[in-house]
Amino acid sequence: MTTHSTTIDRTSLAALVAHEDLRVGDFVTVLNEIVELPSFLWCDSVPRDAGELVRVRCCAIDGGMPLKVRAICLPYVYVKSPTGSIQTIDVRQVELARLKKRYSKMIWKDFRRHRLKFKHKNLGR
Repeated sequence: MTTHSTTIDRTSLAALVAHEDLRVGDFVTVLNEIVELPSFLWCDSVPRDAGELVRVRCCAIDGGMPLKVRAICLPYVYVKSPTGSIQTIDVRQVELARLKKRYSKMIWKDFRRHRLKFKHKNLGR
């Protein structure tokens, strides 16, 4: 039995990107955040000096949100989100993944459309 599929697989993977490989115009997302906590919070479960920091990697709350790289001055990256907000990211505290342009542009387009619809709706009051 032979089966044929006419659908095109549009699945892609976000890839971790080294900070020095970032380029202006790239679409990235924060994959993981690095949080530093004082070792005394671990109640002796981690044998360390009391003043030493423990680095904990956490999944980003807004992971997958495409951020467009506007400027780079390592270790800082200036990015813009599809909602229009801008921020500076310290790449020593995060792991960034490069996103495919097709994925990112689709989200940006949908956010822009939603923002315009919301803006016009509020102007009508």
